[in-house]
Amino acid sequence: MKTLAEWFEEYSVSHKNLTNKKIHYICVPLIFFSVVGLFMSIPSGVLSPLASLNPALANWAFVALLLVLFFYFRLSLVMGLKMTFFTAICLIGNYLVSQYVPLVWFSIIVFTVGWIGQFYGHKIEGKKPSFIKDLQFLLIGPAWVIHSVFSTK
Repeated sequence: MKTLAEWFEEYSVSHKNLTNKKIHYICVPLIFFSVVGLFMSIPSGVLSPLASLNPALANWAFVALLLVLFFYFRLSLVMGLKMTFFTAICLIGNYLVSQYVPLVWFSIIVFTVGWIGQFYGHKIEGKKPSFIKDLQFLLIGPAWVIHSVFSTK
């Protein structure tokens, strides 16, 4: 298994252009947020007992994010904690959005806009997105953004 530093180094190869990086800093979190919203939109009657704990947890996004967080914690305790915070924001944010607009349509629009931005950024970069080589990069991208934006370097 690769270390987090190795993942970031490999991911960075196709993310050197400043404009592409800035696009990623916006679009990667939007895509992650929208995927959480899409998972939250899946009917979750079997999970309804969780609603008594917290209505933001009674959905398939919460279940999927537990698995995703396992991936991050295996790479790094610190990154796992950072991604836990980010995923909590995504769960709460999507729950709030769902109170005002149809979440599935909102998520589809945000997802589409995010990917258009991503592909435009890679057109500027002149390199293919990393996930074409390995789908795990779809999970590395959000961690890379958080690391890049909040790094103290």
